[in-house]
Amino acid sequence: MQRYFLNISYDGTNYHGWQIQENANTVQTEVEKALSTILRTPTPVHGSGRTDTGVHAIEQVAHLDVNLNFPLEDLPFKLNGVLPDDIVINNARAVKPEAHARFDAIRRSYQYKIHQKRNPFKGGQSYFYSRVVDVEKMNEATELLIGEQDFQSFSKVKTEVNNFICTIEKAEWISENDSLTFHVTANRFLRGMIRALVGTLLEVGIGRMTKDEFSEIIKGKDRRLAGRAVPPEGLYLSAVKYPEEIYLD
Repeated sequence: MQRYFLNISYDGTNYHGWQIQENANTVQTEVEKALSTILRTPTPVHGSGRTDTGVHAIEQVAHLDVNLNFPLEDLPFKLNGVLPDDIVINNARAVKPEAHARFDAIRRSYQYKIHQKRNPFKGGQSYFYSRVVDVEKMNEATELLIGEQDFQSFSKVKTEVNNFICTIEKAEWISENDSLTFHVTANRFLRGMIRALVGTLLEVGIGRMTKDEFSEIIKGKDRRLAGRAVPPEGLYLSAVKYPEEIYLD
């Protein structure tokens, strides 16, 4: 058997997240169903991480083990022929047998998209937030996130992790026309972390919270101190990075 990485994009609007669940349709369910149809055998995949209900992916990565009887470059084409239109396989790459989509990822990047004027074409793709915000103040607070820190204040309370330490390499708000996008890259993320960060930083943006108060929330290590979690439709898994040496091509 050869191990492959699939690079996958999807609109999460119609799915209960990435991970397979009983009595709910998920992206992983659809991908495995398509693989089983093409390969004519049950074929499980293992994703780089879960995305919640309604969350999208520009780049999700999943690995699978299979013996192909056709060229690898044909696999994305064949899968896209049977997958729903809101899930796309971008490419497939051969990797070393021990390569793991989740455990070998060295960094992940997310985006959170906000539109501030009503737009009929952005429903389900971006969060509508009409209040005027000070992006400069938001970015000043965002600078406090950089580095290795305990982010328990922004994690869902019920979560199975050994610690809340993450190293954020990049975090920035970018404003363009009537849109705001929060870009963040880290070695790992906690459940609900980005949506809680965005909700809290918006409090800074509208003047309800100061930079110093935001700093105290980080230090407080208590989810009750932070702001609300914003809705899932604005969140995108945008990139997953791996060491180049795991690839065989």
